Amino acid sequence: MAGSVNTAGKTVKIPGPDHPITIEADPSHIVVTLGGKTIADTRNALTLREAAYPAVVYIPREDVDMSLLERTDHSTYCPYKGDCSYYSIPSGGARSVNAVWTYESPYDAVAQIKEHVAFYPDRVDAIEVRAD
Repeated sequence: MAGSVNTAGKTVKIPGPDHPITIEADPSHIVVTLGGKTIADTRNALTLREAAYPAVVYIPREDVDMSLLERTDHSTYCPYKGDCSYYSIPSGGARSVNAVWTYESPYDAVAQIKEHVAFYPDRVDAIEVRAD
């Protein structure tokens, strides 16, 4: 499927049978920790499944201790989701550089992930589902 081009000259693609994306509410109790500190604690996560990629948990910013994060200049682009911004977790040192990503103005097809962040599992100590 050919994509369209947005005003920034970037290719925009719509999820479909050749590249499906689904987003579902995840009522599990999810806790992200690093260095003995809770970075995020939520029961309002979203799970995004995209094509053959591993599922990604997006956590609402309101359930993340944003004071522990530091915005970086790093950015990437996904033709299905839009421009992606990153945060580091300074307390995690070099391992936690660009450990967190977010789509601040996601494309309509994935608008639900606006105001959410995701964590690279290998850049934090744990992303765990707690049974409580």
